[in-house]
Amino acid sequence: MVFDLGGVLLDWDPRHLYRKLFADEGEMELFLAEICSPAWHAPHDRGVSTAGSCAELASKYPQFSEMIWAWSKRSEEMIGGLHVGSVEVLRAVRDTGLPCYALTNMEAETYPLRLERFPFLGWFDGTVISGREGVAKPDPAIFMRLLARFGLTRETTLMIDDTKENLDTASRLGIQTALFRSSRQLRGELEAAAVLPRSVAAH
Repeated sequence: MVFDLGGVLLDWDPRHLYRKLFADEGEMELFLAEICSPAWHAPHDRGVSTAGSCAELASKYPQFSEMIWAWSKRSEEMIGGLHVGSVEVLRAVRDTGLPCYALTNMEAETYPLRLERFPFLGWFDGTVISGREGVAKPDPAIFMRLLARFGLTRETTLMIDDTKENLDTASRLGIQTALFRSSRQLRGELEAAAVLPRSVAAH
């Protein structure tokens, strides 16, 4: 079983940080849409240094310099915590003896900080970090790398992710998929598939 991290097990959202820096929610949303935007952030998940891109962006928008640099210097404040119910699902799956892996879009420099901060990240039998690989989901190459590195059979591998685009790629490659919406929903699907024993009360 393969788990995504941000959005499934970790509550990653830049707003956790930027609500501390913007008094106005609308101004924050505009900043995250047009300056520190998803398109600007995407290369970080493929190995580009956040410090380098923050320096470049801050020179272009000096009036937002402090906010831009916060992306690099205060990245851990983007993690609101963990999704406790999802971590319990991971624990339950591991307890069945089924091997568990992680495949995540994450900066190379932030992963060690999170590994230290969240011990459950050390539970996996193997982890693929996009920032270390130079390629990110939904590129098919990173899924193929995961399969090859750990000798996984695509037909018997289940990928859990909260982004449909990523799962569409996995599905085209013949990997089984489950779209994550909540830990309760995920546990229910795994119980229905007899991966987990049925529980009296779902998390």
